[in-house]
Amino acid sequence: MRKLAVLLVMACIADVTHSQGADIPRPAASPILVELFTSEGCSSCPPLDTWLQQADESQAVPGAQLIVLSEHVDYWDHDGWKDPYSSSLVTDRQNSYVRALRLSTAYTPQIIVDGSTELKGKDTQQISQLFLNEAAAPKIPVSIDSASVEDKAPAMLRAHIHADGSAEKHNADIYLAVALNHAESQVLHGENGGRRLTHVAVVQELTKIGKLEKGKSFDRDFQMKLKDGTNRGNIRIVAFVQEPGTGKVLGAALQKDIKE
Repeated sequence: MRKLAVLLVMACIADVTHSQGADIPRPAASPILVELFTSEGCSSCPPLDTWLQQADESQAVPGAQLIVLSEHVDYWDHDGWKDPYSSSLVTDRQNSYVRALRLSTAYTPQIIVDGSTELKGKDTQQISQLFLNEAAAPKIPVSIDSASVEDKAPAMLRAHIHADGSAEKHNADIYLAVALNHAESQVLHGENGGRRLTHVAVVQELTKIGKLEKGKSFDRDFQMKLKDGTNRGNIRIVAFVQEPGTGKVLGAALQKDIKE
């Protein structure tokens, strides 16, 4: 049943583009953060891993910039295969969504859109409308500037993060994620044993870098040591503003062009 549900979600998401018509002019893109909680130990996950890659490449939702993150949980690691990209911090983040959204449980694959909606089911029209509503919703302007990696050991990532909270009436948290543009594994054991899996935007680090105070702007230089062995040409940065408690994402930005 879970595999059938995954296929239905994929079909419904794909229908967003077709329902709008190919010749309709698109407005300026509004960021939508799409988080996929996944695991290489889960046999139902590869189809949505593939969809996330396609969504990142095609950007097929009218009026939206889909900013995707592949977040690998660690609770599958004891079932025959330890996911090399898994993290207990990601598992904790997923559990925080379960509490905030009052969901019955965490599972994989699980998609959270803009921190406020669990994407599931088979109602094509409802899912299409969700993405269009998120694209039309007002967002806090967020930008990532002067992103670079210093050529030394350990490699140091630097960037300047800006968020304009002048119109906000509540405080919010600002997060920065460092993710691999592309990752892959030859899975030897577990439910996906014998398969070669590929992923996009795989979270390596996810850190709260500050607070956006209501009615104010946030400007800060940020630096972080990259994990040993990280290919500096294979990273992207995602910054986003998120309400504490509710988890709602108020704005986001993506930077793929990292200077070396």
